[in-house]
Amino acid sequence: MPEIQVVFARQRKYIFFLLSIYVLGWGFTVYKPIFAGLVIGTIVSLFNLWLLARRTEKFGEAVMQEKRVRSLGLLSRVAAAVLSIMLAMEYPDQIHLFSVVVGLMTSYFVIMIDFVIQSLHS
Repeated sequence: MPEIQVVFARQRKYIFFLLSIYVLGWGFTVYKPIFAGLVIGTIVSLFNLWLLARRTEKFGEAVMQEKRVRSLGLLSRVAAAVLSIMLAMEYPDQIHLFSVVVGLMTSYFVIMIDFVIQSLHS
């Protein structure tokens, strides 16, 4: 398994752990719109992380084979984020907008925390 897949699998576990906390918060607290926004944003963030990992692997293969290099898919990741923001704006009483934005940043927080943890271990 290439290194990028190992890193992605580890980060995916962290995000699933956070998602489980958010779902429990949605189910057992009175802050349902906030946790719904966190869940939606984090799911889109996980999807964007998966896209980035997949495209990074293909990017590395293209460089190794000296082929033409495609982009890392910024447009598709931004479109997914915009779609989740539009969903929160359409249903503001059920989905908290700021929570969606925080959820969208979850994968970046996980990447930074994972980097720090791995740096301390080595």
